[in-house]
Amino acid sequence: MQDFPGTYADRGLFVCFEGGDGAGKSTQSGLLRERLEAAGRTVLLTREPGGTPAGAEVRRIVLDPATGALDDRTEALLYAADKAEHVAAVVRPALDRGEVVVTDRYVDSTLAYQGAGRSLDPAELEQVARWATADLRPHLTVLLDLEPSRGMGRFTARDRIEGESLEFHERVRAAFLVLAEADPAHYLVLDARTPQDELADQVWARVEGLLP
Repeated sequence: MQDFPGTYADRGLFVCFEGGDGAGKSTQSGLLRERLEAAGRTVLLTREPGGTPAGAEVRRIVLDPATGALDDRTEALLYAADKAEHVAAVVRPALDRGEVVVTDRYVDSTLAYQGAGRSLDPAELEQVARWATADLRPHLTVLLDLEPSRGMGRFTARDRIEGESLEFHERVRAAFLVLAEADPAHYLVLDARTPQDELADQVWARVEGLLP
């Protein structure tokens, strides 16, 4: 990966949940929102792709099995377009208002899925992803780590990405762990097999100390 200096918002708090499919990101992001709101914080809970009206269309295209095969670069650019609109229209304005933004997936998913999964050049892909988001970095990324064989077993029906091979998802998992190891100060890596309430407690313990 290229060495990007990164930009962290001066106001608000930006928290991202990452991990493989079936790891529990949506559940934990929702539980974090509940705790933050109980603590009197204004919270924006969002996701990628699909956090904007335009993003919802991108989500339909990239995840619907009916879309069929896409060129790897086409897929990556669709995700980048979603991120550009999401940051400009949703994430950055909320941070500027001093809110806590909690997102289910962000740049790391592009680097893991389209980079390691699709085998695109990681340096080129990171340039695109960082440019699309104006290099806005989360203050904390929570990585819920789970063996792909376990995560995929939680689905009865699979979208375009979930339906990829086990080897694909193993490459994705390895890429997430490499990203976390490279910047431990901004990551919290948790075993997604841990009971839900215990995971929520571990997330809260880290986030509480970051609240402005």
